[in-house]
Amino acid sequence: MLIDEVRITIKGGDGGNGSAHFYSDAFRPKGGPDGGIGGDGGSVFFEAVSDISKLNQFRHAKVYAAQNGEQGGHNNCTGHNGEDLIIQVPVGTLATYDNGTSVELTELGKKVLMAKGGSGGRGNFCFKSSTNQTPLEKELGYKCQTKKLFLQLKLIAQVGLIGLPNTGKTSLLNELTPADAKVANYSFTTLEPNLGVMKNGLIIADIPGLIEGAADGKGLGIKFLKHIERTSLLVHCIGADSSDPLKDYQTVRQELNNYSSNLANKPEIIVLTKSDTLDSKEIPKIQKLIKAQVSTSIIDPESIKKLNDLITKNLK
Repeated sequence: MLIDEVRITIKGGDGGNGSAHFYSDAFRPKGGPDGGIGGDGGSVFFEAVSDISKLNQFRHAKVYAAQNGEQGGHNNCTGHNGEDLIIQVPVGTLATYDNGTSVELTELGKKVLMAKGGSGGRGNFCFKSSTNQTPLEKELGYKCQTKKLFLQLKLIAQVGLIGLPNTGKTSLLNELTPADAKVANYSFTTLEPNLGVMKNGLIIADIPGLIEGAADGKGLGIKFLKHIERTSLLVHCIGADSSDPLKDYQTVRQELNNYSSNLANKPEIIVLTKSDTLDSKEIPKIQKLIKAQVSTSIIDPESIKKLNDLITKNLK
């Protein structure tokens, strides 16, 4: 199961305490203050990766903290800094803090500082002066506060395959890209988005089938409508084996309008899928009815090439 929304808590490492110490040996019984500075705490970073399932790691573990800095040592030695914590999240993740500020990770491989580590406290060596030769002062390291985050995944794809359940979207994805996503003849085959990359580098997302009322929270669609908000082009799949192709088209269009006018106004290619299930004489009639620009069948490579070229042309 793909987790695309989760709440977690992060915390930068605390700074190490400064040390209060006086050097003493046989030759220098009163060597003076030599307490060192505490080490800085580690910071928490997010790194954007291509694995869309990375939010699944937060399913059980909800609290993440970087390492604390160590206390300052004798001989004016600074404590070791705490190690940074780098958490991988899917590219397309939107991270929102409790105060409303947010960070988007839209660039693959990019690292973003999410929680800075605390500074180490000064040791008594730092407080030595001409008027204070034996300072007892030392500082505590800075204690970091926890930060609560709400993470949302919004897929980064230029093309979104949409349509009712079982309209051949996943099969098309497998033909247009080397995605090799699972296909089965059920009403709700796709339970989570699948991604594929075309030869020209375009990323396609196969979005779980929408049903009537999806924008109001029915079925699986509402959870994934947001995943096509960032796409530049919608490929609307209508199954040729449908008893009412026009109604199928209108149903999905209505859900897009109900969810977001921005989404409804995106450029769209209408595709009649599974054309091999129809008599060849019927295909032009249905294409005209639903205003489909192309009909496809996974057993007809030429039809897949036509769709491929059409997608590329619309994104130039």
